[in-house]
Amino acid sequence: MYTGLFDLPWWGYVVVALALTHVTIAAVTIFLHRHQAHRALDLHPIPSHFFRLWLWLTTGMVTKEWAAIHRKHHAKCETEEDPHSPQTRGLRMVLWQGAELYRAEAKNADTLQRYGHGTPDDWLERNVYRHSVLGVSIMMIIDLVAFGPLGLTIWAVQMAWIPFWAAGVVNGIGHFWGYRNFDCVDASRNLVPWGILIGGEELHNNHHSFATSAKLSAKWYEFDIGWMYIRLLEMLGLAKAKKVIPTPKFGELKVTPDFDMLQAIVTHRYDVMTRYMASLKRVCSEEVERLKVSHAGRVDVTALKRWVLSGEERHLKSEEKAHLQGLLKASPALATVVTMREELSALWARSNATREQLLAQLHDWIERAEQSGIQQLQDFSQRLRRYAA
Repeated sequence: MYTGLFDLPWWGYVVVALALTHVTIAAVTIFLHRHQAHRALDLHPIPSHFFRLWLWLTTGMVTKEWAAIHRKHHAKCETEEDPHSPQTRGLRMVLWQGAELYRAEAKNADTLQRYGHGTPDDWLERNVYRHSVLGVSIMMIIDLVAFGPLGLTIWAVQMAWIPFWAAGVVNGIGHFWGYRNFDCVDASRNLVPWGILIGGEELHNNHHSFATSAKLSAKWYEFDIGWMYIRLLEMLGLAKAKKVIPTPKFGELKVTPDFDMLQAIVTHRYDVMTRYMASLKRVCSEEVERLKVSHAGRVDVTALKRWVLSGEERHLKSEEKAHLQGLLKASPALATVVTMREELSALWARSNATREQLLAQLHDWIERAEQSGIQQLQDFSQRLRRYAA
């Protein structure tokens, strides 16, 4: 029986399968995601064409389709128009049927037209790479020639790798379970702090907070292997990162807010909001416990904490919002926390306000925070005064 060009021990085939799928993961995160969908880095034609060829062989995905669907995901995140949100479609569907959701959206001509701009449109893309079945069939033949019958198993693993890990785990669990560094408006989560298995895509909350960053790690203990590969390509002159997650800077406490402070706060808005919620956890916990006693049996404590601390009341049903508003009326401190959170986020929300008006709003916010009688809010206002451009 033909055993292939390479006769390996059992563990050798495992290593080969893992190595081949890891190259595919790297191609997805570096080329499709960071380079094509978000323009976070420039790629030299050599790695760019290699990634396109490799993805055609191992996934059959079309660059324009992938970039368009992902851009729409960011534009319509956690809404009914989101192509693959577990918040609207359910975790089970996205986790196990993520590839089917992708294929369904790829047939939406409006999605491709509105969100697929700027992707490759050369002869190869129009005449070769659009034939998905041809690419994966060639890969199957290569695997069979190289590894014999076991090559078919390696090929099957390659075909299942991206649909499960990217379309299922990242798009599903990455919007459902994990930890958050930044209080962005969607439900994105970091799965683990070491982005290795899925090329750095595990750091999904970081990415949704700073979508145009070529680097997905934000904390000192986080590791993004995709960023390591980008840095290696940079050293070889084959890539150039355009943006990375900004690091907050602090200076001397300013008595009067100025435009530099305003710009720094807007630039680091996710850090500002995350720090705001963290500083008020004690206030919220104390008020929740008080309400639990005074409203015995009529308070959903877990939901209340989630609503107040994360701002997730934006996604509540009308009756749940009414319940929350009733509880906030019984707690002036919680009402202040929620109201001032919304006012703070309004500083960087899209509006017609001028810089002068926004600066006046910031000055007023800080003054009211310092006069609120809530120690944590007063301390946070002092932190705001130290943000530097």
